[in-house]
Amino acid sequence: MTVAVVVCLITTSCASIFTSSSKKVTLKGVPGTTVLDKDKNRLVAEIGQNGFAEAKIKKQLKNKTLEAKHEGYAPKTYVMGTKLQGWFFGNLVLGGIPGMAIDVATGKMMTYKDNFIDLTLTPLQTEEYAIEPVIVSQQRVQREDPGATDLEKTIIRWYFDSDPRGARIFYRVISSVPAEVKNTNESYLTTTPYEETRGFNIPGLTYENAQDVTIEIKISKRGYADQVKRFNVRQALDQQEISSFFELVEN
Repeated sequence: MTVAVVVCLITTSCASIFTSSSKKVTLKGVPGTTVLDKDKNRLVAEIGQNGFAEAKIKKQLKNKTLEAKHEGYAPKTYVMGTKLQGWFFGNLVLGGIPGMAIDVATGKMMTYKDNFIDLTLTPLQTEEYAIEPVIVSQQRVQREDPGATDLEKTIIRWYFDSDPRGARIFYRVISSVPAEVKNTNESYLTTTPYEETRGFNIPGLTYENAQDVTIEIKISKRGYADQVKRFNVRQALDQQEISSFFELVEN
């Protein structure tokens, strides 16, 4: 009789002995991703730096929805499907109706189909986080109307050197759109080496017409052949620099 009572007590609580109330699941995703039990709005796990996490998901009779979130990424939901727990029928043999009732009441009669869930998120569209573009004036100007655009005063790095040093540097503006930017005469700058941060000071210059404007640099030194190089102003603006090295050749 005593043995029968002990067996009865064991078998009627077999749900807690043979069946766990939760299931361990491996999660994969972007490091730092938080995974929530969406139904209960409760944190389940956080993806580690190795891209994985283990979570114990409490069982229930219906499917469970997980939600993965990470700043800069589109959130993702995943529905964990359920299936009947194999040990549920064991209760019929060992514990009968009382054991089965416990499993039904606690949700232990079901388990989740998934052992591994990939919750890798997709980055949001670039434009949502893009830096605001620099809007460059496209205003059409006339050369008689200097000061109409900011690009006239754009500051960039100028650097010129030569071997041997001490060569004189001359520059001039060559324009294929003379109605907007006029050509200039040759002007003396200084001698090599020369390095300075300064503006173009080209009246009427815009980013649009800069591709049609050239800076001509001439290097001159007594006893050596003059050398000339030309630099496109649009390219100089993009690179924020106009520079070159001249290897002088004796006459």
